[in-house]
Amino acid sequence: MKITVAQSLECVGVLTAIVYSLLVASNMGLEFLGFALLLISAFSIGLWAYLGGHSDNLLLRFFYVTAGIVGMLRWF
Repeated sequence: MKITVAQSLECVGVLTAIVYSLLVASNMGLEFLGFALLLISAFSIGLWAYLGGHSDNLLLRFFYVTAGIVGMLRWF
């Protein structure tokens, strides 16, 4: 079974979103790292959505990219 670029992007996006959620929810002072992971997740899944023709998902990813940037600036 060959893994495609789109599948890799989706997997990276999902895993970084899970870790982001855990870091922010844990309240251990790792919010900046969490928001950086949100940014990576949003870009990865956004690119996956673009490659797969999931245009409805791109608007949501744009919001998550924005939220990641705002979160990083706020906690920096």
